Amino acid sequence: MMPATLSTVAYIGAIILFILSLGGLSSPESSRRGNLYGMIGMAIAVLATVLGPQATKAAYPWIIGAMAVGAAIGLYAARVVKMTQMPELVALMHSLVGLAAMLIGYANYVDPVETARFQGAEKTIHELEIYIGVLIGAVTFSGSLIAFGKLSARITGKPVLIPGRHWVNLAGLLVVIYCGGWFIRSHSIAEGMTPLVIMTVIALAFGVHMVMAIGGADMPVVVSMLNSYSGWAAAATGFMLNNDLLIVTGALVGSSGAILSYIMCRAMNRNFISVIAGGFGTGGGAPAAAAGAAPAGEVHPITAPETAELLRNAKSVIVVPGYGMAVAQAQHTVYEITKFLRDKAVNVRFGIHPVAGRMPGHMNVLLAEAKVPYDIVLEMDEINADFPDTDVAMVIGANDIVNPAAQEDPSSPIAGMPVLEVWKAKTVVVMKRSMASGYAGVDNPLFYKDNTRMLFGDAKKMLDEVLVALKA
Repeated sequence: MMPATLSTVAYIGAIILFILSLGGLSSPESSRRGNLYGMIGMAIAVLATVLGPQATKAAYPWIIGAMAVGAAIGLYAARVVKMTQMPELVALMHSLVGLAAMLIGYANYVDPVETARFQGAEKTIHELEIYIGVLIGAVTFSGSLIAFGKLSARITGKPVLIPGRHWVNLAGLLVVIYCGGWFIRSHSIAEGMTPLVIMTVIALAFGVHMVMAIGGADMPVVVSMLNSYSGWAAAATGFMLNNDLLIVTGALVGSSGAILSYIMCRAMNRNFISVIAGGFGTGGGAPAAAAGAAPAGEVHPITAPETAELLRNAKSVIVVPGYGMAVAQAQHTVYEITKFLRDKAVNVRFGIHPVAGRMPGHMNVLLAEAKVPYDIVLEMDEINADFPDTDVAMVIGANDIVNPAAQEDPSSPIAGMPVLEVWKAKTVVVMKRSMASGYAGVDNPLFYKDNTRMLFGDAKKMLDEVLVALKA
């Protein structure tokens, strides 16, 4: 068994490694190192906890058994889950953090040893920690499960809005506050269990209601928001267990997730409160709504050999990847085309929108997996001014993030949202399976512009044909 002082030192070391991990993940070049720091820090944290003074020998079989089961599930998920399924996997992981916070809160409350440790003001503070921890955990758990369902298309991507939803939320909040006072004033575990259970049911229902009301276009914000919630749930658990490592780690995750949510909302010109109150958008891939004026004009199809000819004659190319590239697993072919063009002295770069894909950094991870050089992968703000001087802009499976309606149509649901201004390039090649609208369910006037060419079909298949034509 590890002495308490050594356990504390190990915790401090783990915290430092977690901070270094976050710093490393802020840049693609250092992300591998950041991941390594995080894994080492977590290994140290787990060992320090298992071997620490709070763990008894009688608990070791349960701890080892639980770790073995968890490790097996994690290894299986790492092997079988595709990159396109990462957003829903992340949402599912968030739900487990919330569930753990809930269960620990209940276990902590009914434990007679823990109950006997606190008296007077300390008891009130401890019970408040339990109440808040269970509340955040319940919202995180149910909300993350709904997010998982939406991201995996098991649940509709349309916002489900019930009549008077804001009044329902307000009523639920008032009941939660009332139950909190009832819980704190309880004189026994049996008496306090009733308000705790009522609050848990309301929190679970609110998590479902909150995420169901958010449309598909806002799901990247939801993922980062739930990431923040899971961090605060972990921090609340740390207060319950008097565990400094959980408190600091939870605060790191919670604050970084909140900052990321703010950045994502700015990238979509969305107010965070309005996202929570009810998002916009319909299910991904749904046909454009008939209501409203449809963009005038007709589409101009193009073939793979014609696309290859455009690229061959270009001096500057900007590639804009989207979720369609992820679904088709086309990133490796994209890299091969990029390498071929760069060998021919063509200036190829990538434009990444902050909400491209289904979660923050989705496209960056896919391109890094395909070994696309980091220095040619640029953020929207860095590359938007270069489109007028670009010969070919290739849009691979992206839709809402290149929609000119955001700037040209004040009545559009995405009006004001910053987008990649691909239509300013000399020629735009848009790769799509069909004319279906994007995840926000909004039609895209880009498809009908005179300088736009539509390359229909599976992105991987079409890009393979483009690569063959290029090498021919």
